[in-house]
Amino acid sequence: MRRLVDLAPPLFLAVLLLAVWEAACRLLALPSYFLPPPTAVAAALVEAGPRLAASAWVTFVMAVQALVLAGLIGGALALAVSLNAAAERAVRPLAVALQVTPVVAVAPLVLIWAGLDHADRAVVALAALVAFFPLFSGMLTGLKSADPDLERLFDLYGAGPLQRLWRLRLPSALPFALEGLRVAAGLAVIGAVVAEFVSGSGATQGLAWRLLEAGNRLRTAEMLAGVLCLTLLGLILNAAVALTARFLLRR
Repeated sequence: MRRLVDLAPPLFLAVLLLAVWEAACRLLALPSYFLPPPTAVAAALVEAGPRLAASAWVTFVMAVQALVLAGLIGGALALAVSLNAAAERAVRPLAVALQVTPVVAVAPLVLIWAGLDHADRAVVALAALVAFFPLFSGMLTGLKSADPDLERLFDLYGAGPLQRLWRLRLPSALPFALEGLRVAAGLAVIGAVVAEFVSGSGATQGLAWRLLEAGNRLRTAEMLAGVLCLTLLGLILNAAVALTARFLLRR
């Protein structure tokens, strides 16, 4: 019951906005290529549903691969530099530089390096590049957030480096790492879509390619249906990460 009460305001607002959108399109007689009403978007979603679902699956798989790749590299690098202050000072500026570099600027280079026949590899690499920093930063912050009193307790009992890492620092880092994973999940989808847009070859057949195809043909309703699929894709991935985090933190 409590959950239904919490869901009522956002659902009411969404229905209200859709009603205003539908009424404005009909009263102002807006061209369908400029702004189709929600009913037209729903019809396009039903008509193009199989194509959009297949493309959404392709984008989802690439985003998950990028998230796993970014997690492995970011986690391992954070673990390595957390053991040495000089290494952290050397690596952190490079990690920040990767974060602030626009992905569209390096996408053509990555596409060339991956090979034009392997656009999917370039998309995964670019999405991993976008998702890397939150995972690296969250893991590194967590590894350094252990309680100082517990650190001294481990010193008192003569704990070795591996015992300290496994029993103190990794448990302390888990909430930070999971929060970084939640942020990186959304960024992985964004990175995958941007990389698909930049590649522009249609080799991956992801959702970005469907959006480009619909836009070139002025099928605005289908474009909005594709955007809706992307939103749902991001929400599903975010919910999966949230459920995983809840399970791990409970244990």
